[in-house]
Amino acid sequence: MALEHALLVSLAEQSGSGYELARRFDKSIGFFWSASHQQIYRVLKRMDTSGWVDGEVVGQDGRPDKRVYRVSADGRAELRRWIAEPTAAGHLRDELAVKIRAAAHGDLDDLRAEVTRHRDDHAGRLELYRQIEKRDFPTPNALTGTDLHQYLVLRGGIRVEDGFTAWCQEVLDAL
Repeated sequence: MALEHALLVSLAEQSGSGYELARRFDKSIGFFWSASHQQIYRVLKRMDTSGWVDGEVVGQDGRPDKRVYRVSADGRAELRRWIAEPTAAGHLRDELAVKIRAAAHGDLDDLRAEVTRHRDDHAGRLELYRQIEKRDFPTPNALTGTDLHQYLVLRGGIRVEDGFTAWCQEVLDAL
């Protein structure tokens, strides 16, 4: 996935300035696709040049004007093309897994500390996802459209974090 596609998804859900998009990105898509604010601004310019987004200058009182982006017809066509494209199957590609595999060649206390750090990081993210689920999706069976799609991604994140946290604990118990 290119950053362009992640930004198209976000803009398809809600138009916004580069600054607004970067803030939204940090709180949603940024959980599974990272990008700096500078990257977002660079890619937005490239998307504007390619015709995937339309930018409109909006005046603001007491602040500099801002450029608000929305997905263009060409951008919607690209989003449809990308959604239909086959996605590569995921696999456990993680430096921690390689370190565990090499446990016999290192200090087990150091490895335990590293696995504990990962477990705690993933447990923290799991708790955050569960809070978001409770706050934003109190009646999941009633969801439709974009709300349902966002909820399904969140559920995927919950399952991944739950599984990774449990796996780290399993490793710790075995070591």
